Amino acid sequence: MSAVGLICGSGTLPIEAADLIQRSGRPVFLAAIKGSAAAEVERFPHVWIRMGEIGKLFRSLEGAGVREVALVGAVQRPALKDLRIDMGGLGSLPEITRLLAGGDDHLLRGVIKFVEDRGFVVRGVHEVAPELTAPRGLVGRRQPSAADVADIALAVGALRALGPFDVGQGVVAIDRRVVAVEAAEGTDSMLGRVARLSKGGKLRRDGRGGVLVKTPKRSQDLRVDLPAIGARTLELAAEAQLAGVAVAAGQVLLADRGELAAKADALGLFLAGVPVAEAA
Repeated sequence: MSAVGLICGSGTLPIEAADLIQRSGRPVFLAAIKGSAAAEVERFPHVWIRMGEIGKLFRSLEGAGVREVALVGAVQRPALKDLRIDMGGLGSLPEITRLLAGGDDHLLRGVIKFVEDRGFVVRGVHEVAPELTAPRGLVGRRQPSAADVADIALAVGALRALGPFDVGQGVVAIDRRVVAVEAAEGTDSMLGRVARLSKGGKLRRDGRGGVLVKTPKRSQDLRVDLPAIGARTLELAAEAQLAGVAVAAGQVLLADRGELAAKADALGLFLAGVPVAEAA
């Protein structure tokens, strides 16, 4: 059985994914990006690479018997001047330059082609470690109220309608009204905006209420751009006085699900996976 190769950025997800793949009986090999990946990658067969060490990356993957590759964890988009192109990557420099000249979607699509043109198959984290994605139903003990369920349905509808415009992955709905849509600032900054509006009296409600809903965009390639939430997202949802968070089941990564369940309970939030058919 061929090894699964994980190109590892920051956070706990690369380690969780590697553990799950090994438990499934498949070998795993980690290509850890220096300055991003955690030292814990060294528990597994691995190689450390600098951004731009293209030749070293592909030689290492081939030497480990890797045929399928997944990109896991956050990586800061590099500037061309910061790349340390090795001898094996010099021939790819024009292609790399073109990739970095476009927007994020252009870059991510280009990364898939770049890897697959060299004989590998790019898989999504949800394919090689599906246990990392949100399950259908509750994560934690708290249940959404009838009002919360109505807000979830409204937010999912808003995300569907906004899909063709390639905006963000998150919407906050309160009392059956969309009050915030994620744009270039990201989910956490959007929640900070909702918190400021609440504290300033712009969003009035009796106590805690409203939901954050997060789903992939319709055009999103889940192989390299799977949405994720972590403990900080829940903390910011609580600061925004929301009742809970709903995400697309099977399509959003939950970093350390057990910790997130405990965090949601401690913060008085519900955390739930919305059926994929409803969130598509």
